[in-house]
Amino acid sequence: MLFSKRFLSTQLSRRQVVMCLGAVALSVSMLHPSLAADAPAKDKHVFIISFDGGKPAVMQKSKMPVLFGMAKEGAVSWGAQTVMPSITLVSHTSMLTGMGPAKHGITWNSWKPEKGVVTVPTVFSLAKAQGLSTALFAGKEKFQHLNIPGSLDTFSIPGYSAKNVADVAATYIGVSKPNLCFIHFADSDGAGHEFGWGSPEQIKAFADEDAALGIIKRAIEKAGIAKASTVILTADHGGHAKTHGSDSPEDMTIPWGVWGAGVKRGETIIAPVTTYDTAATALWLLNVPIPDTFDGKPVKTAFEK
Repeated sequence: MLFSKRFLSTQLSRRQVVMCLGAVALSVSMLHPSLAADAPAKDKHVFIISFDGGKPAVMQKSKMPVLFGMAKEGAVSWGAQTVMPSITLVSHTSMLTGMGPAKHGITWNSWKPEKGVVTVPTVFSLAKAQGLSTALFAGKEKFQHLNIPGSLDTFSIPGYSAKNVADVAATYIGVSKPNLCFIHFADSDGAGHEFGWGSPEQIKAFADEDAALGIIKRAIEKAGIAKASTVILTADHGGHAKTHGSDSPEDMTIPWGVWGAGVKRGETIIAPVTTYDTAATALWLLNVPIPDTFDGKPVKTAFEK
């Protein structure tokens, strides 16, 4: 239960740090002029919550009253798409960099310290460059590859359990009220690999994650920032049998929804949504300029004009 600003700083070479900071600087220098007009919204808060292995067909038959309630009060697509290969680290890197794998360069799916961190900007480094506060809470150590030095005020891997992740994140939200916060729940993916996608054990894992989502939602409300917060609810990939990673609809289809400030109520998102649209939407909500290098675009149809 550690809040670490420099979780990887001792493991990176000077060259890697320079490469990371250089990538941020390059991105800022390539911003599209029309996207850079507004000052960052330091009074706004965006939370990205990912259900690892969140296959919509399984989630929709799971006991998830918090998620379904937020979807009913907000806007949702149950047919959004991830990237290939449809695996955790590759997909989450696209989700949090706004780019496909060909651009962000993360092609593996485990923690490999010798490879350092991603060499393109993340939503956290872009937000941080605009003076916003950032945090990441995850259930898997492989997220260390996204911890660019100086980009996150807090980087924490409290353990695999969604409840542990939610408890630590909720405490931090109450104290720090971050502008941009990513929260990852791993239980459903673990259950899928051990027992199968759609198994009773995975359905139970989704219910546990929904309870964890409730902890986060209550923390946002208790912190007094609910009226200025938007929550993005999504997943990295689906699954079939006891695996995933293919280009089949079972593996590629993910949920994507938004709830909170400025979101249309009871809206079904018709426009195509890809996981890298998450990064663009988060930056757009915070008035952070979106780099021309992004593949993702804000999902503006989910929001009131």
